[in-house]
Amino acid sequence: MEPFDELLRGVRADGAGVRRVEMAGTRVLSGLTLYAVASGEVTVLGETAKAGDIVVVQESVVAEGRATVVSGTYEVKGAVARRLTAVLPDALVAPGTDDCAAFYAAVGTGGPGVVTDRLLDWLMVCALREWFDREHGAGWLAARADEVVGPVLEAMHAQPGKAWTLALLAKEAGVSRTTLAGRFARLVGVPPLTYLTEWRMTVAADLLADPSRTVGAVARQVGYADAFGFSAAFKRVHGFSPSECRSRCAASA
Repeated sequence: MEPFDELLRGVRADGAGVRRVEMAGTRVLSGLTLYAVASGEVTVLGETAKAGDIVVVQESVVAEGRATVVSGTYEVKGAVARRLTAVLPDALVAPGTDDCAAFYAAVGTGGPGVVTDRLLDWLMVCALREWFDREHGAGWLAARADEVVGPVLEAMHAQPGKAWTLALLAKEAGVSRTTLAGRFARLVGVPPLTYLTEWRMTVAADLLADPSRTVGAVARQVGYADAFGFSAAFKRVHGFSPSECRSRCAASA
């Protein structure tokens, strides 16, 4: 599975409070919220969104304009999904068309519900993918497009529990270990095996939110033969033990 798709799984509009808003003048936008512009214009952080465009914000930002927008606020669930929002800017604008604007005008007219939530999910996925493809972002986000580092990231995300070594990862990329190590660290910011550990512990945090999974089972699923080594790595990355994660991670899942 592509890292982008996996990270998006925890960004869902379950009861997102879909509403139609008439904006006039200055307004503060906050939270991870999608604003689909049905008519008019909205300017956020120097970028202007016109009818058919989508604005996604995740921090409090000031917007100016006169527009009709359809909005929904998202709750980001799980450690994996939070890796996605960590690389997003405070606000982004994804361009659309007049046909999009007509579609936005019809969204939510029947009130909130599962269908409306899924429509918002589709809009969010389209907006984020367009921005990622256009801006590329930084760190692992930019590196996923690299011909050497991209396949390695995909392999790590697809099989976090595999007994990866630098040699095996270099084989995935078709380069030497030295080439991979240098290029990965330059593009992602950390060495390959450090990133692998961080990714494994991110996946583990979401797995531990399920009370039916034992610490030992989670350890094996993310590539650790015993719970002791896993627990030490988990605490080193997160700052608290897998047992403490039971309550912390469940509350944010």
